[in-house]
Amino acid sequence: FKAYPKYEFAYGVNDPHTGDHKSQHEERDGDVVKGYYTVADPDGTLRTVHYTADDHNGFNAIVEKDGHSIHPQPVVEKVYLEPVVEKVVLEPVYEKAIYEKPIYEKPFYGYENGPIGDKYGFGY
Repeated sequence: FKAYPKYEFAYGVNDPHTGDHKSQHEERDGDVVKGYYTVADPDGTLRTVHYTADDHNGFNAIVEKDGHSIHPQPVVEKVYLEPVVEKVVLEPVYEKAIYEKPIYEKPFYGYENGPIGDKYGFGY
């Protein structure tokens, strides 16, 4: 046994504190549903959607907007930028010149005192 679907409901919200304004009404009789809802859009208009739905036509909606949309212009402050210039006076830096006497080593000559090793040969 299937119950015959039939209902009707409605509700509404009008809250000036939060700015929430909307309502809905819907009724169903068998396979035919029709109704409408309203909602306050952010641009200040009131949108109303009337809709119907049935097995033959599917879902159909007609949207109406009431009122004038308000698009507030953003407030732009002009910012004046001035270059940050800091005058810096550079003074010469004087350092005392330090002279160190070079270190000389006695030159070595001959094959016995070579930089690679002693004498020519294999050491045996």
